[in-house]
Amino acid sequence: MRPTGALHLGHYHGALKNWVKMQSELPCLFFVADWHALTTHYDDPSIIESSTWEMVIDWLAAGVDPEKATLFIQSRVPEHAELHLLLSMVTPLGWLERVPTYKDQQEKLADRDLATYGFLGYPLLQAADVLIYRATLVPVGEDQIPHIEMMREIGRRFNHLYGKEKGFEEKALEAVKKLAGKQGKQFTEFRTAYLEQGSHEALEQGRAILAGSQSLSAADRERLQGYLEGKRKMILTEPQVRLTEASRLPGLDGGKMSKSYGNTIALREDRDSVIKKVRTMPTDPARVRRTDAGDPEKCPVWQLHKVYSDEPTKQWVQQGCRSAGIGCLECKQPVLDGILKEQEPMRERAQQYIDNPKLVRDIVFAGCDKARALAQETMREVRDAMGLSYR
Repeated sequence: MRPTGALHLGHYHGALKNWVKMQSELPCLFFVADWHALTTHYDDPSIIESSTWEMVIDWLAAGVDPEKATLFIQSRVPEHAELHLLLSMVTPLGWLERVPTYKDQQEKLADRDLATYGFLGYPLLQAADVLIYRATLVPVGEDQIPHIEMMREIGRRFNHLYGKEKGFEEKALEAVKKLAGKQGKQFTEFRTAYLEQGSHEALEQGRAILAGSQSLSAADRERLQGYLEGKRKMILTEPQVRLTEASRLPGLDGGKMSKSYGNTIALREDRDSVIKKVRTMPTDPARVRRTDAGDPEKCPVWQLHKVYSDEPTKQWVQQGCRSAGIGCLECKQPVLDGILKEQEPMRERAQQYIDNPKLVRDIVFAGCDKARALAQETMREVRDAMGLSYR
């Protein structure tokens, strides 16, 4: 996530809720994309550091758990930049120019100078961010699928160019022997079933053996991944898309919740401020007087009911609004209660970090060390494959 400072409830429902859920299912890495912030705001970097700490506190407040997930800052792991550079040597220019968001963002941000390599190359930096951790899944919405497909193409091209390991077949067969018990025989059978019969079930079973094996080195694991699929050595893993449930939380005016529109509620906003904002929200313009009937579909408050209210409350709103049986302030109360209830544990979790900022820095710097160790392992193999080891 780019460092934008304090986050709002739209960020929580669009991304952070998914992060909190995923961290209990899989090992996750969440990072502050400070280099990415410079692709569009290179002329004013003054707020990046303060925005970073503010945003990380919001992650922790939302329930991201440093005991379950790794939190770090992109620029504190310089291997991202190294892999980005090396990938840029082999990535066709046309691949970058055809990214759907490239021209779209140029049009939307016409007031900014985006005629830079940094902006053109940001999808490649994104690819390095993912490929360097050999990530298997990337949680995104549908609009980001082209970016993940490009990452896959880049990883595939790199493996094709640099996975030409001398004696690959012999080394793969030796690695099979290292699999415990009957796993070596099963792995060979699954490989044969996939390559000769195209059985994707066999492919997944072979992958499961590799994922669960404790007897393989990282190099042997990648070697066998390539061997299983009939390819060369898999130096970089091709990530898959994990489509996430993105609950689009509208702003106070019914439009997209965005700081630039001035229609947000911050994750940790002061209780009195939240009450004032919700109570003064615009409603159906047809309800000039308390006795006027309204249409919930034309009211921004109804959009928030869809997120915060249960089914009986929604029915109460539909019936009461259309019959003028309830007033707008009555209608807003369940939404207000829902928001305040959601924010209460966030404020409590955040307080210890506000009182002691060193706690946040310790979490992030420990995460940076952990992430960098993973990145360095990948880069050793990348350099070796590209003839840059110099032993």
